Amino acid sequence: MEYLKRTRDLYYNDDYLEFLVSRVWKITKPVHIIDYGCGYGYLGLKLLPLLPKGSKYTGIDKGQQLIDKAKEYFHNLPFETEFILADTTEIELERKYDIAVCHAFLLHMSQPKRMLQAMVNSIVNGGKIICFEPHWISGMSSYELEGYNQSQVVPLGILQRLFEDSANKSGENGNIGVKVPQYLLELGVENIECRVSDKVNFLHPDMNQQDKQKLFNSLKEDGVGGEPASKEQFIESLYKRGVTVNEAQEQFVAEMLFSQVFNIDSSLIYAPSMKITFGEINAK
Repeated sequence: MEYLKRTRDLYYNDDYLEFLVSRVWKITKPVHIIDYGCGYGYLGLKLLPLLPKGSKYTGIDKGQQLIDKAKEYFHNLPFETEFILADTTEIELERKYDIAVCHAFLLHMSQPKRMLQAMVNSIVNGGKIICFEPHWISGMSSYELEGYNQSQVVPLGILQRLFEDSANKSGENGNIGVKVPQYLLELGVENIECRVSDKVNFLHPDMNQQDKQKLFNSLKEDGVGGEPASKEQFIESLYKRGVTVNEAQEQFVAEMLFSQVFNIDSSLIYAPSMKITFGEINAK
C-alpha cells in the first residue's frame, strides 16, 4: 500500500492525462470504466475528475486491504463507484463497460494475452481498452546521475538478459508495455495506438526541501539506488539464473555503487517511460 501511494506520481503529469482524455481519446460523454487490478483506485482518482460528469468507475482487485482503502478514499467523493473483491484471472464480467483499463497489472500476469482477452470481453461494442504498462529496460536506460557514466550505475546488457530470461521462465514480463500493441492486434482490437508517459523526475540540491524529500523518498521506494543483498547471496542468485560469476560481480559493483552515491542531495534525472496502449473494440 505505502509503495503504491508513494510511487505512482513518478509516472505521469496530470496535464498529460487531461490531454489524453480530451484530445487523444476524445471522451465527451459519460463512460463506465472497469479497472482490472485497481489497487486502491489510483486510476479512478486520476481519471474521474477529468471525465464528463456522470461517468462511473468500477475497480476489481483480489487484495482485501487495497479494496478497503479504495472504498475509504472514494467514500466522500462525488463519483459513482463500485469495488469488487475477486481474482481477475477467474471472474467473468458481463460485456457492459465502455472502457477497460489497467495500470502496471499485466506485467504480473503469467498469461497476459489471456487477461487482455478477458478485458476485451467486458467492453461494449465501440468501447476502448487502455493499458498503462511498463517497459523496464527503457526505464532503466533513462537514468542520469551527475558525476557518473550511466553504464557505471545501470549496466543495461545484463539487465536486459535477466528481464528476458525471467519472462521466458514465468511468463511475467516487466517489458510487457511494448508487447501490448501486438497482443491487442491479435485479439482483433482496432485503431491501436501507443504513447509514452511524459513525466521526467528531476532531483537536485536546490529544490525546496519538502519537495526534495518527497521525491527522494518516492524514488527510493521505487527501487532507485537500492542496496543489493549481501555479495555472496547476490552473486549466487544471478549465477542460478545463468549469469557468469564475473558478470554477477560486475552487476553487484554497479548496484552497490549506485546505492552508496545516491542521496537526497544528488542530482538525478529519471524518466520511467511508461507505455500507454489503447484501441477500440468492434465486437463481431
